[in-house]
Amino acid sequence: MSKFVISATLLLGMALCASNPAQAVDAKQVFEFYCAQCHGLKGDGKGINVGPDFATDPRNFTIAKDMEKRTDADIEGVIKDGGHSISKSPLMPPWGATLSAEEVHGLVGYIRKLCQCKAK
Repeated sequence: MSKFVISATLLLGMALCASNPAQAVDAKQVFEFYCAQCHGLKGDGKGINVGPDFATDPRNFTIAKDMEKRTDADIEGVIKDGGHSISKSPLMPPWGATLSAEEVHGLVGYIRKLCQCKAK
């Protein structure tokens, strides 16, 4: 009987922790904090940091035709290693030392929602 009570208590505790929304990564919130300054809140490449003197146009994530050419691994790599890692703008910083693997994975999923596309 005591093993049952202990097991039930442990399972209940794990279920409560797993369902705690405060512990789950909010990909939209991560995007808005780290990415939207350049990529825009809508992912259209029109962030508040982008002006006429900005050296490059940030990627517009809402163009499905362009985004479906990129694999999830491609997107993840650029998030982690920055634009210079794929011979693109060094203005895209590497976030691999800042973001957790879960946050990076969440961003890939969020970017896929913005483009309403999947990788081919």
